[in-house]
Amino acid sequence: MGIGVPKDLTDIRRFFAEPSHPRQRQYEALRAFFVEDRPSHEVARAFGYTPGSFRVLCHQFRRDPDPQFFHSPSPGPRTQPLKSKAHDLAVALRKQNHSVYEISQALKEHGTPLSPTAVREVLREEGFAPLPRRGDDERLEHLGPTAEAVADVREFALQPGTQFTTRCGGLFLFLPDLVRLQLEEIAARAKLPGSRMIPSSHALRCALALKLWSIERKSHVMALVTDPGLALFCGLNVIPKKSYLCEYSSRVERERTVALLAAWHRAVTDEQLFDAHSFNLDFHSVPYYGDDPQVQRHFVSARSRAQPSVLAFLAQDASGRAFCYSNADLRKGEEAEEIFRFIEFWKRQHGALPRHLVFDSRLTTYAHLARLDQLGITFITLRRRSAALLQEVADLPASAWRRVTLDVPARKYKTPRVFEQSIRLAGATLRQLFVIDLGHEQPTILLTNDPHSSHAKLLTRYAQRMLIENALSDAVRFFHMDALSSAVGMKVDFDMALLVVASGLYRLLARRMRGYADAQARHIFRDLIDTPADVSVTDSEVHVHFHRRAHLPIVLASGLLNTAIPIPWWKGYSLRMSA
Repeated sequence: MGIGVPKDLTDIRRFFAEPSHPRQRQYEALRAFFVEDRPSHEVARAFGYTPGSFRVLCHQFRRDPDPQFFHSPSPGPRTQPLKSKAHDLAVALRKQNHSVYEISQALKEHGTPLSPTAVREVLREEGFAPLPRRGDDERLEHLGPTAEAVADVREFALQPGTQFTTRCGGLFLFLPDLVRLQLEEIAARAKLPGSRMIPSSHALRCALALKLWSIERKSHVMALVTDPGLALFCGLNVIPKKSYLCEYSSRVERERTVALLAAWHRAVTDEQLFDAHSFNLDFHSVPYYGDDPQVQRHFVSARSRAQPSVLAFLAQDASGRAFCYSNADLRKGEEAEEIFRFIEFWKRQHGALPRHLVFDSRLTTYAHLARLDQLGITFITLRRRSAALLQEVADLPASAWRRVTLDVPARKYKTPRVFEQSIRLAGATLRQLFVIDLGHEQPTILLTNDPHSSHAKLLTRYAQRMLIENALSDAVRFFHMDALSSAVGMKVDFDMALLVVASGLYRLLARRMRGYADAQARHIFRDLIDTPADVSVTDSEVHVHFHRRAHLPIVLASGLLNTAIPIPWWKGYSLRMSA
């Protein structure tokens, strides 16, 4: 419609009847209610409000001392004071061939700070084209990152008289166990990849050291890359950078990961790390926040939803509380069979089947429970609560229930009621226990093929399955097993194998420390491992002297100090720790 042409009457009526501007719509709606006396619900419907929101609008209007509907907005500033103040100096510096970053730094020092983006806008308005990319030798002198040395075992040398302080002093407490367990032999048996610059055993120690030190993968490497103590622990001149760790973990395929776990089991055979009487099994989803289409969606319990994630299977020795098996090389549809892969792995390493397994209801299928029963493996699991089962529980008379007492002093609900029945499920005869008064809103339904254990013993043992839940929580918070989307893209399957080894080393160390046998890894790290130390090199020894800490008497009583321990990868030098 041209300027000066009269508007159509229909458009004029629509302007008042169907206001498009929010303030005009409020005015017309309030006028219809207060002046025309139309019902509030009718006005709300006519002008697009809900009845509740329109009542709130009327309430606010009645209490507004000066309602404004038709005021004209004040124009914003026509100039930009910061840009105007820095304009002349920015143009002068560009004429001297300075980049936008150098100009931004100069303006900050001059007292007229301006971001590089704002500097770029000022120069664009003046007609300056972007500078061509320059090499490092063409740039002006300025403070920048330093290039650290390249990790190379051939450059590693211990010079007598060398002294330094390391923040990773407590890490040397693991060296006696690593020497006794022959970590280099473990890497050789697993046939892990290596090179002349970083052999396989040194690469394994590097990855394991960062796992033991509990630094998130998104920052742990570059934050510690200049710490000489960490490099000394691994037997290298410096720690490899994040790009090496990403590339190295990708070279470790599933076959090599299984071989690493097998070599670890063989190494700890005499340590009795795994009691092997009973195992807790569970799945854990490692969330992924990228856009990789190959990552499938799994249920993430921490988020209570399905999202892209990597599914990992973990087995934990119930008595020793150490992880003994892992597998993160799983795809959808393979979950139910993973329990038999663990059984096959355990039989291959120890010559016998696992005797007792405890797991959740979603870990495998009812048909696989029958297979476990045929193998003679005792298990305890939950049964999913269907509507028919819940109705069956509700129909039971009060006389059918039996009260049992749980010998768990710290538990609040110690006297649940139990009803047992024998059922046929997928061709197997199992014991089914209905349990109420256990502190849950709905009844708990246990399934087991254990013919001899009492109700109290079955309930207590399944309650101890929470140990793996606690261990997974500890692994997420301390070993950072959920740090998948990070600067260091470690392969999850290899990272889970490192978790198995690291958790075992923490359990072995905890045995030496009085009062820490049942402590979680993060508790041990906080009190005993996170300790700085002074390192000095003599003609034949590396002396690590720990700084004073509140829990240092525990380390003194462990028997690890003041004893020379030959370290094979230190070229004839021994380790001596003191405090």
